[in-house]
Amino acid sequence: MAHALQKSNVRNKLEPRREPYWGAPLARGQFVGLRKIDVQRASWIARIRIEDRNGKLVHKYESLGWATPEFDYDQAKARALEFFKVATTETASSDVLTVADACRAYVKELRAGKRDNTADDVDRRFERTVYGREKGSRRSAIPEHSIARCTLAKLTVARLKEWRNGLTLSLSTSNRTLTALKAALNLAVTNNPGLASKGLEWSAVVPHEITEDTRRKLVLDLKQRRALLAAAKGGVRDLIEAAIVLGARAGELTSATVSQFDPRKKMLTLTGKTGTREISISDATVTLFKRLAKGKAPGDRLLTREEGKPWAHSDWDELVKDAAKAAKLPPETCLYTLRHSWITQMISEGMTTLDVARLCGTSLVMIEKHYGKVSKDVQQRLNKVAML
Repeated sequence: MAHALQKSNVRNKLEPRREPYWGAPLARGQFVGLRKIDVQRASWIARIRIEDRNGKLVHKYESLGWATPEFDYDQAKARALEFFKVATTETASSDVLTVADACRAYVKELRAGKRDNTADDVDRRFERTVYGREKGSRRSAIPEHSIARCTLAKLTVARLKEWRNGLTLSLSTSNRTLTALKAALNLAVTNNPGLASKGLEWSAVVPHEITEDTRRKLVLDLKQRRALLAAAKGGVRDLIEAAIVLGARAGELTSATVSQFDPRKKMLTLTGKTGTREISISDATVTLFKRLAKGKAPGDRLLTREEGKPWAHSDWDELVKDAAKAAKLPPETCLYTLRHSWITQMISEGMTTLDVARLCGTSLVMIEKHYGKVSKDVQQRLNKVAML
């Protein structure tokens, strides 16, 4: 008997039992079910009937996660479809395994290892650069890349380099995406011994070389920063504005909660790779964060995506690129450009390197190494000091 599991009132009336309740088939042999543990707890499960390599019909099951308001039927269905895709792929021979198949299998492997945050990050990278994304609620469609349907047996170094060099991302983001793809391909080799020789080819595709000065060549002036802000919309506009006025790292901004903002003292606490620091903020920053904090609880994020969800790592890359393109800014413009521009202008306007280092959460050594050339002329400052 099929149950309308997409309806919450139906799910709530189900009695706890060991065996799952199954909904109507999503496709032939593909089901989403609900295991009712007790009155308050339930978990989603997927089931697929497929042929194994010997031609025998078998059932495969996959635990999808706890049923919660945040992980409802639609989310369970989406994850089940991923499982069905991978489960079907795993029964195929290695000569028809595609790059997209390998990427989806890798995301599934991460989730099986309880590494959901990493899986979400990698999935978004593959959406942008491999298998694309269908248009959904407040999410724009992303076309599938031509490499997605390339079988691993026919994937060459030249094809992989062409994909890498065609990414419209910053060099560092491109490198992280390449690392994720190679991890997916290596997993495919592990699961398909017939592809062992291909793994040696993929190892020849190396990340872009990034020198110390690569990310510090571009500085946006006031007119350019205003143009970038005007071209952005929604959540990414708020993130760009925060980066402009604070010069903080992206992760420090996206992880900040309402409780870290003190409008009375005009202070903000930031936490990132160099630890936690409390900094003074300008009146313009206070105004911005008052707006962002309005109507939110102390534990809520100050900066979120347009739909209110937290930012995942590099979620903003393509959105910043789109805004930069609309503002007719250099193509290498990225969120880090705003941090570099902030440090550069603060020092060039006469703020001490010690204050800049404290505010942006870095060392004096780094400031002197990369920004000493933009500080006000040392000779002028020496002449202002009366020693005799």
